[in-house]
Amino acid sequence: MFLLPAIDLMGGEVVRLRRGEATEKTVYSSDPAAFARQWESAGGDWLHLVDLDAAFSGESRNLDSVRAICAAVSIPCELGGGMRSEAAIRAALDAGVSRVVIGTRASESLDFVGEMCAIFGGERIAVGIDARGGKVAVKGWTETTTQDALELALFVQTAGAGAIIYTDIATDGMLQGPNFAELERLLQTLDCPLIASGGVSSPDDVRRLARMPSLHGAILGKALYDGHITGDLRPLKAETSAA
Repeated sequence: MFLLPAIDLMGGEVVRLRRGEATEKTVYSSDPAAFARQWESAGGDWLHLVDLDAAFSGESRNLDSVRAICAAVSIPCELGGGMRSEAAIRAALDAGVSRVVIGTRASESLDFVGEMCAIFGGERIAVGIDARGGKVAVKGWTETTTQDALELALFVQTAGAGAIIYTDIATDGMLQGPNFAELERLLQTLDCPLIASGGVSSPDDVRRLARMPSLHGAILGKALYDGHITGDLRPLKAETSAA
């Protein structure tokens, strides 16, 4: 199972939001590239980057930081937030990321997901499914739809997405553990690689995720920044790789 340290970007700074609320923001650094090098040195397999400004407004405002991060590390990076057009995806890939994460637009148009997979290759397209109570949330988590998260996951799998990133909003940034039951439900149904996001609070959470059959990866955020998971991920990575 891959470990993906998260770097959330807002106004060129590394931040974390509590339950996705822009008003509940903690700033960790004004040097995203340095943070990226830190997580690469710690043993991260990928970096999961989120342009929060683009997620809320639809317009990318952190591409310079993304470009600096990609130039600073040798591990692959993925970027989510505001990936709602071919132009936005192309700009992100041109900035150096290996994969983009489509969120809001995927719930609005499955044709769009299929078209982007055809243009750029499915391996460069992931779909982020953010859910509140099992229902898809969009536009930086500011709106909750009536669409079932599992139903959307099946649709985007058919459309050719190379990976699905599932975030349970209620657990994100709360350090209370992931929504294991919902992840199990998804894993029992999907063939597409699934990456868990939200709620990881301790090494034990990561070990439990690694024991889930076929789980492709886990995104680590607040637990890393607040020291609940040690800055050296290599011992934990060795355990989860063997799981």
